[in-house]
Amino acid sequence: MDLENFKYQSNTEYNNHKKLLAKLKRVKTKNLDQSFSDAHDEKFRKINCLECANCCKTTSPIFIQTDIDRLSKVFGMKPSAFVKQYLHRDEDGDYVFKSVPCPFLNDDNTCLVYEERPKACKEYPHTNRKNMHGILNLTLQNTLVCPAVFEIFQDFGKDFRK
Repeated sequence: MDLENFKYQSNTEYNNHKKLLAKLKRVKTKNLDQSFSDAHDEKFRKINCLECANCCKTTSPIFIQTDIDRLSKVFGMKPSAFVKQYLHRDEDGDYVFKSVPCPFLNDDNTCLVYEERPKACKEYPHTNRKNMHGILNLTLQNTLVCPAVFEIFQDFGKDFRK
């Protein structure tokens, strides 16, 4: 995966994707959810996250308390020690990594804690969820991080030009 080229393309297309967002907000919820779910399944039949891992390299998931508790057990630490070593509170008050890339990202783009990874990582890039209307702004931001989300928006843009 050529992440430099992806970064350039995703930034170049961002304003077009932002315009598309307004159109997507007018689609009925059930139709939008189904469209995203179908597109998600199609893209992830072709895209292998292990060839990219851009999400792990550039962003942090939000950690909920159950994530902190579960991962602290994996490392034999108290939750407070896990927080102190790996996390900080962001401007919204959420726990996120102190720095990126993810400290659990291996050199081969696999995850050291894959089976116990945070809920946000399990659900990423969130394109096969119900109530996509509620996370469309997040999904737009994810076009800058995830090539699959970028391609979904590119395809949807073609559909809306018809």
